Amino acid sequence: MISEPSRHCTVELQALPSRIGQVRRIISAQLRYWHMDPLIDPAALGVTELLTNVHRHAEPDKMCTVEIELLLDRLTVSVHDHDPRLPTVREAGASETSGRGLALIEAVSESWGVRPQGDAGKVVWFTLPTPAPAAALPPCPVYGDTTDGPFTDAGAGHEAVPATHAPAAVRSAVAG
Repeated sequence: MISEPSRHCTVELQALPSRIGQVRRIISAQLRYWHMDPLIDPAALGVTELLTNVHRHAEPDKMCTVEIELLLDRLTVSVHDHDPRLPTVREAGASETSGRGLALIEAVSESWGVRPQGDAGKVVWFTLPTPAPAAALPPCPVYGDTTDGPFTDAGAGHEAVPATHAPAAVRSAVAG
Protein backbone atom coordinates (compact mmCIF):
# COMPACT_ATOMS: atom_id res chain seq x y z
CA MET A 1 0.00 0.00 0.00
CA ILE A 2 1.30 3.46 -0.92
CA SER A 3 -0.23 6.57 0.54
CA GLU A 4 0.52 10.19 -0.29
CA PRO A 5 -1.50 12.65 1.75
CA SER A 6 0.86 15.56 0.82
CA ARG A 7 4.48 15.07 1.68
CA HIS A 8 4.21 11.61 3.17
CA CYS A 9 4.67 8.19 1.61
CA THR A 10 4.20 4.79 3.26
CA VAL A 11 5.08 1.37 1.85
CA GLU A 12 4.28 -1.91 3.63
CA LEU A 13 6.27 -4.92 2.57
CA GLN A 14 8.05 -8.12 3.44
CA ALA A 15 11.78 -7.29 3.52
CA LEU A 16 12.97 -9.70 0.85
CA PRO A 17 15.91 -8.84 -1.43
CA SER A 18 13.66 -8.41 -4.48
CA ARG A 19 11.36 -6.03 -2.61
CA ILE A 20 14.23 -3.90 -1.29
CA GLY A 21 15.10 -2.81 -4.84
CA GLN A 22 11.45 -2.02 -5.54
CA VAL A 23 11.17 0.15 -2.43
CA ARG A 24 14.39 1.95 -3.37
CA ARG A 25 12.83 2.80 -6.76
CA ILE A 26 9.58 3.94 -5.11
CA ILE A 27 11.50 6.22 -2.72
CA SER A 28 13.55 7.62 -5.62
CA ALA A 29 10.45 8.31 -7.71
CA GLN A 30 8.67 9.97 -4.77
CA LEU A 31 11.64 12.24 -4.08
CA ARG A 32 11.79 13.19 -7.77
CA TYR A 33 8.08 14.01 -7.65
CA TRP A 34 8.73 16.28 -4.65
CA HIS A 35 11.68 17.88 -6.53
CA MET A 36 14.12 16.60 -3.91
CA ASP A 37 16.53 14.95 -6.37
CA PRO A 38 19.66 15.69 -4.24
CA LEU A 39 18.23 13.46 -1.47
CA ILE A 40 17.71 10.40 -3.68
CA ASP A 41 21.13 8.79 -3.21
CA PRO A 42 21.43 9.17 0.59
CA ALA A 43 17.77 8.22 1.15
CA ALA A 44 18.05 5.15 -1.12
CA LEU A 45 21.28 4.08 0.59
CA GLY A 46 19.75 4.51 4.06
CA VAL A 47 16.51 2.68 3.29
CA THR A 48 18.49 -0.14 1.66
CA GLU A 49 20.59 -0.56 4.80
CA LEU A 50 17.56 -0.49 7.11
CA LEU A 51 15.61 -3.00 5.01
CA THR A 52 18.67 -5.25 4.77
CA ASN A 53 18.83 -5.23 8.57
CA VAL A 54 15.17 -6.28 8.74
CA HIS A 55 15.82 -9.04 6.19
CA ARG A 56 18.88 -10.36 8.02
CA HIS A 57 17.96 -9.89 11.67
CA ALA A 58 14.23 -9.29 12.34
CA GLU A 59 12.14 -11.93 14.08
CA PRO A 60 9.44 -13.28 14.16
CA ASP A 61 8.74 -12.10 10.59
CA LYS A 62 10.13 -9.85 7.88
CA MET A 63 7.07 -7.60 7.55
CA CYS A 64 7.84 -3.91 7.88
CA THR A 65 6.63 -0.43 6.99
CA VAL A 66 8.80 2.19 5.31
CA GLU A 67 7.77 5.81 5.70
CA ILE A 68 9.22 8.96 4.25
CA GLU A 69 7.99 12.33 5.39
CA LEU A 70 9.06 15.74 4.15
CA LEU A 71 8.52 18.48 6.71
CA LEU A 72 9.90 21.98 6.17
CA ASP A 73 13.67 21.59 5.95
CA ARG A 74 14.02 17.87 6.69
CA LEU A 75 13.26 14.47 5.21
CA THR A 76 12.66 11.68 7.71
CA VAL A 77 12.97 8.07 6.56
CA SER A 78 11.84 5.35 8.95
CA VAL A 79 11.41 1.58 8.97
CA HIS A 80 9.11 -0.11 11.48
CA ASP A 81 9.52 -3.85 12.03
CA HIS A 82 8.03 -6.30 14.55
CA ASP A 83 11.27 -7.28 16.30
CA PRO A 84 11.62 -5.53 19.69
CA ARG A 85 15.41 -6.06 19.77
CA LEU A 86 17.24 -2.77 19.26
CA PRO A 87 20.06 -2.49 16.72
CA THR A 88 23.53 -1.39 17.73
CA VAL A 89 26.34 0.21 15.76
CA ARG A 90 29.30 -2.11 15.71
CA GLU A 91 32.77 -1.78 14.36
CA ALA A 92 33.20 -4.14 11.45
CA GLY A 93 36.64 -5.56 10.78
CA ALA A 94 38.43 -4.69 7.55
CA SER A 95 37.82 -8.16 6.07
CA GLU A 96 34.14 -8.42 7.13
CA THR A 97 31.54 -8.09 4.38
CA SER A 98 28.70 -6.87 6.61
CA GLY A 99 28.10 -4.91 9.77
CA ARG A 100 28.49 -1.38 8.45
CA GLY A 101 24.86 -0.44 7.76
CA LEU A 102 24.16 1.76 10.77
CA ALA A 103 27.61 3.33 10.52
CA LEU A 104 26.80 4.25 6.90
CA ILE A 105 23.48 5.75 7.96
CA GLU A 106 25.27 7.69 10.67
CA ALA A 107 27.75 8.99 8.09
CA VAL A 108 25.24 10.14 5.43
CA SER A 109 22.42 11.42 7.66
CA GLU A 110 21.92 14.50 9.77
CA SER A 111 20.64 12.36 12.66
CA TRP A 112 19.31 8.88 13.29
CA GLY A 113 17.83 6.84 16.09
CA VAL A 114 15.58 4.05 17.29
CA ARG A 115 12.12 4.30 18.88
CA PRO A 116 11.14 1.16 20.79
CA GLN A 117 7.48 0.20 20.30
CA GLY A 118 7.27 -2.38 23.08
CA ASP A 119 5.94 -5.73 21.88
CA ALA A 120 5.06 -4.10 18.53
CA GLY A 121 8.74 -3.88 17.58
CA LYS A 122 10.73 -0.75 16.85
CA VAL A 123 11.17 2.11 14.42
CA VAL A 124 14.64 2.92 13.11
CA TRP A 125 14.79 6.36 11.49
CA PHE A 126 17.19 8.88 9.98
CA THR A 127 16.89 12.45 8.78
CA LEU A 128 18.37 14.31 5.84
CA PRO A 129 18.40 18.09 5.50
CA THR A 130 16.57 19.34 2.43
CA PRO A 131 18.62 21.27 -0.08
CA ALA A 132 18.40 25.05 0.08
CA PRO A 133 16.15 26.47 -2.63
CA ALA A 134 18.12 27.46 -5.68
CA ALA A 135 18.84 31.16 -5.89
CA ALA A 136 16.76 32.84 -8.53
CA LEU A 137 18.82 33.27 -11.64
CA PRO A 138 18.49 36.45 -13.65
CA PRO A 139 16.40 35.94 -16.77
CA CYS A 140 18.35 34.91 -19.83
CA PRO A 141 18.34 37.53 -22.54
CA VAL A 142 16.31 36.37 -25.50
CA TYR A 143 17.42 37.44 -28.94
CA GLY A 144 15.26 40.33 -30.04
CA ASP A 145 14.29 41.55 -26.56
CA THR A 146 16.46 44.65 -26.75
CA THR A 147 16.64 47.55 -29.14
CA ASP A 148 20.23 46.86 -30.17
CA GLY A 149 20.14 44.13 -32.76
CA PRO A 150 20.07 43.65 -36.48
CA PHE A 151 16.31 44.12 -36.63
CA THR A 152 16.26 47.57 -35.07
CA ASP A 153 15.50 50.39 -37.42
CA ALA A 154 14.90 53.66 -35.62
CA GLY A 155 13.49 55.25 -38.77
CA ALA A 156 10.90 52.53 -39.43
CA GLY A 157 8.56 53.63 -36.63
CA HIS A 158 8.46 50.18 -34.98
CA GLU A 159 8.88 49.56 -31.26
CA ALA A 160 10.97 46.72 -29.91
CA VAL A 161 8.70 44.29 -28.05
CA PRO A 162 10.32 42.36 -25.18
CA ALA A 163 10.12 38.59 -25.35
CA THR A 164 7.47 37.18 -23.04
CA HIS A 165 8.38 33.53 -22.96
CA ALA A 166 10.74 31.81 -20.53
CA PRO A 167 12.82 28.69 -21.13
CA ALA A 168 10.86 25.50 -20.46
CA ALA A 169 11.46 23.82 -17.12
CA VAL A 170 13.42 20.59 -17.26
CA ARG A 171 11.86 17.63 -15.43
CA SER A 172 12.95 14.08 -14.96
CA ALA A 173 10.75 11.02 -15.03
CA VAL A 174 11.09 7.48 -13.77
CA ALA A 175 9.94 4.62 -15.94
CA GLY A 176 8.47 1.71 -14.45
